[in-house]
Amino acid sequence: MKHVFTTVIFALGFSAISNAQLAPQPSPACKLEQTIGLTDVSIHYSRPSKKGRTIFGDVVPFGEIWRTGANENTTFTNSDPLIFGKDSLKPGTYALYTKPGKDSWELIFYTATDNWGTPEKWDDKKVALKVSAKPTALKEAVETFTISIDGLESVNGATLTLKWDQTAVAFPFSVPTDAKVMANINKTMAGPSANDYFGAANYYLENKKDLKKALEWATKASDMNPEAFWILRTKSLIQAELGDKKGAIESAKKGLALAEKTKYDNYTKMFNDSLKEWSK
Repeated sequence: MKHVFTTVIFALGFSAISNAQLAPQPSPACKLEQTIGLTDVSIHYSRPSKKGRTIFGDVVPFGEIWRTGANENTTFTNSDPLIFGKDSLKPGTYALYTKPGKDSWELIFYTATDNWGTPEKWDDKKVALKVSAKPTALKEAVETFTISIDGLESVNGATLTLKWDQTAVAFPFSVPTDAKVMANINKTMAGPSANDYFGAANYYLENKKDLKKALEWATKASDMNPEAFWILRTKSLIQAELGDKKGAIESAKKGLALAEKTKYDNYTKMFNDSLKEWSK
């Protein structure tokens, strides 16, 4: 038994070693996270180095789709729509490809992100957005491929910049900061929602706090969303805890009818069980 145990430990230890990174990657991985206004953007990519080579037009040919980095897909995630010129990129996670050219580059957001490098078969139906920009020549060469988000002095947009060797390409975009701020202001000024009242009432019920206040909130929540049987469930439980069995039964019957109508069997059972108990 001791030999078996030792063998298992050795195997586990060897597995851990074999899965570890034994040497530095020639193109190290990088994770870039940036908030622009109220919009979150993250980029995962691997960073190859120049190492004395001519990059664009040689290592990375002109007119061909490039993985925009090294190793597995470079991925780009945005929490809100991004506006590039007149075109909009929906929130999501995309593989980031480019097609470098002497006079123009294409930036391509591709919905399939599970390729190593470029897809074996390119599918135009998976192109979420394609954007063009002119490259800029740099005086000093950038040794290691770099993706950055610049222009953060504005909360309404930024610039996605690619730099390597003596080439830089900038893709400006805007974010819906003003629309999000106005929505937040309007929501706050309008006061608590039905869900806010329901959450507060439920918390007070579960933690045995001021049940009269909890009932007030549950009633407001139910008035604002009269079809919500789950709110009536909480309201009936609060009423029962306060000793108002008549009120609890009335709320439970209303909730039961709504739960049966929408075929929520678990709530139907809970209401029926409570009604049996409270009717004794």
